[in-house]
Amino acid sequence: MEELLNLNYAHLFETELLKEISEAGILKEAKEGEMLMDIGQYITAMPLLISGAIKILREDQNGDELLLYFLEKGDTCALTLSFTRGQRKSEIRAIAELHTVLVMIPIQKMEEWSSKYKSWRNFIFDSYQNRLEEMLDTLDSIAFMRMDERLLKYLRDKQNLTQLDEIHSTHQDIAYEMHTSRVVISRLLKKLELEGKLKINRNKIELLDLN
Repeated sequence: MEELLNLNYAHLFETELLKEISEAGILKEAKEGEMLMDIGQYITAMPLLISGAIKILREDQNGDELLLYFLEKGDTCALTLSFTRGQRKSEIRAIAELHTVLVMIPIQKMEEWSSKYKSWRNFIFDSYQNRLEEMLDTLDSIAFMRMDERLLKYLRDKQNLTQLDEIHSTHQDIAYEMHTSRVVISRLLKKLELEGKLKINRNKIELLDLN
């Protein structure tokens, strides 16, 4: 694990901190689609991503989901710290979008390292800022973009995340993450297909030209 941390975080953290992370952290692998944290759970650890990607979702009263943002290599979810104060339960769901390797850091180490290492403190502050900006971007897309524009943005984000020209998701999967209905997504995907931007296959969407 120490070698993986050095490869991915040596540009951010000093040697002493990397050593402490390797001693306190737990290396974990998650398969695509595996749930890493669910709504209602108590949070005991914070992830440091080595590879892969995790999607963070919010759920409404009816059980419908909304995709908030993705975590990628080199990221963490500092927002999980807000749920550790006062033993609050998590209000977000984390699912591996790709096969993911991560290091789980015990929550009790967070404040210790924040006071001990400036690099860690800056990393956490930057994570808060990045996650806030991503959530504001999500809110902006809901408030100010048409649904077809939101769908195009969603597809581009997926393409950039996976570096693939195929999305292995059903229309229902996309509808859940965009907090809309399958009928709406199917109609818009068909429209985009007629425009030559993609090709619809069974449980797979081939991305052709999303510009």
